[in-house]
Amino acid sequence: MRRRDFITGIGITAAAWPIAAHAQQADRVRRIGAITSLSANDPEAQARYAAFLKELQTLGWSIGRNIQIEYFWGEGNRDRSRKNATELVALAPDVILATGAPTLEPLLQATHTVPIVFVQIPDPVGAGYVSSQAHPGGNATGFIAFEYSIAPKWLELLKDIVPSVKRVAVLRDGTSAAGIGQYAAIQAVAPSLGVELRPIGVSDPAEIEHMIDAFARDANGGMIVTASGPSIVHRELILALAARYRLPAVYWERFFVTAGGLISYGQSTIEQYRLAADYVDRVLKGEKPADLPVQAPTKIDLLINRKNARELGVTIPDKLLAAADEVIE
Repeated sequence: MRRRDFITGIGITAAAWPIAAHAQQADRVRRIGAITSLSANDPEAQARYAAFLKELQTLGWSIGRNIQIEYFWGEGNRDRSRKNATELVALAPDVILATGAPTLEPLLQATHTVPIVFVQIPDPVGAGYVSSQAHPGGNATGFIAFEYSIAPKWLELLKDIVPSVKRVAVLRDGTSAAGIGQYAAIQAVAPSLGVELRPIGVSDPAEIEHMIDAFARDANGGMIVTASGPSIVHRELILALAARYRLPAVYWERFFVTAGGLISYGQSTIEQYRLAADYVDRVLKGEKPADLPVQAPTKIDLLINRKNARELGVTIPDKLLAAADEVIE
């Protein structure tokens, strides 16, 4: 086409631009980045993303028609998560769904412009990820995993179930702010409950096994598993050790209990992914993360496994059974 013809064409069709541009925008396939520290074959990761996709579909998004999703898996390795963040940002996605601090931190270092919706972040304001919950102010917003005030409740529940517990192994990620904060909150109430704490890192499976083996040699022990990516990655080992040494344990998420653990108290992670889909939808439709408030948990679920309690010879108090959202028999 000659330049003159092109210019003439512009003059003829200019009035139709807004309509044509809108149609092109609606039909354009959007790219969503999904990054987690879990593995692709992890059933928990699959369940989370299934909930996310199902909610996106109800909002009018369909893979291959108007969205595509690029998945990045950290497999419990922080170095890999950092590398994944860099590679994902280089793809220039329309929005990123980030799970946990190990993925969010490197993302925020790599970009100040690509919109990010996060889940499973305990204290985004304190960590400096957002300016405030009401007005995040940057390119990221999302959903808080829990308030630190929930951590003492885990110890109180353990004492309610097994009053004889005097020593408690606290499994936590000591390299993360969340792991440090949760342990500090438990530590603050431990003296009043007559409990001695033993912190155990959850990043290395050999360390987990060695430390729990040493801890379980003395009597009157119990266990708390705090929220972290590594605790999910190594959950089968953690559950197996709790069963082997007959340690009553409180967990931060329900999937530990459905897999055989004793009791959990925390927010539903699956629900966060459903809510995140709504924020991703709003970003894809033009809203800015800076204007979408960070949402705190609104409901905490209590799940009890009576089968495990019987195996441990533990009697669950009636008041806890009555308060439970679900009891596994």
